[in-house]
Amino acid sequence: MKAFVFPGQGSQFVGMGKDLYDTNPLAKELFDKADEILGFKITDIMFAGTDEQLKETKVTQPVVFLHSVISALCLGDDFKPEMVAGHSLGEFSALVASGALSFEDGLRLVHTRALAMQKACEANPGTMAAIIGLADEKVEEVCKEVSTEGDIVIPANYNCPGQLVISGNTEAINRACEALKAAGAKRALPLKVGGAFHSPLMKSAKEELQSAIEKTSFSTPKCPVYQNVDAKPYTSPEDIKNNLIAQLTSPVRWTASVQNMISDGATDFTECGPGKALQGMIGRIDKNVTAHGIAE
Repeated sequence: MKAFVFPGQGSQFVGMGKDLYDTNPLAKELFDKADEILGFKITDIMFAGTDEQLKETKVTQPVVFLHSVISALCLGDDFKPEMVAGHSLGEFSALVASGALSFEDGLRLVHTRALAMQKACEANPGTMAAIIGLADEKVEEVCKEVSTEGDIVIPANYNCPGQLVISGNTEAINRACEALKAAGAKRALPLKVGGAFHSPLMKSAKEELQSAIEKTSFSTPKCPVYQNVDAKPYTSPEDIKNNLIAQLTSPVRWTASVQNMISDGATDFTECGPGKALQGMIGRIDKNVTAHGIAE
């Protein structure tokens, strides 16, 4: 069975989508529509901006979403997903590609999400760190031990065996990194991110996004969507909405999502979007399945 997966932010690069815009009429139409919806020329930044511009929150999430969704839709008859999933931001791309959300509504929600997360980061400063080479259970245990009532750290992204990203207040992250290295982690790497994503520090952003999601119309997708919050497949629009609302303050259960997709018959994974991050994760989760990307 064919599964299509969609990456989160961090894999953006200057020039992304330019070939599609120049050679595919559907891509040009959708990119131009995006400029109109957002009210600024995001395509100028995508195609010929700077790395710094691409890192702006109001830009980063929409550009990865646009590249991912448009890449998938431009596959035409070759885009026949039997199941889909997306990592964090990528869940919005997966929902649009599968028909649960319209392109326009998906982009508006992503833009709202990006701005809400930026505000939450400024109100509740925090950070994230990647923990390499330690069992998930041990990371969970240490996070609980070093957290205090007003200074927390929690597991945020269960990416693949031996790679778990933690999220929380900066001091708690620092304590956790030291404790995890002492517990045997090969590496504990602070990440260059703007805040503590997928943690309770995103509560204000969740509330703002919830309001936007509740006002948006969702449809039944053409195939099951394996959602981040519990790694299970969904087709009910109401369930999908509720899970999407919970996503911003909940861990991304990517390892379990891929394992569940494989258990349900997935043998071929196609990553739609910039970079190869998900292909690498899938290869470390199960070496018996095929994982590849699509050309720009």
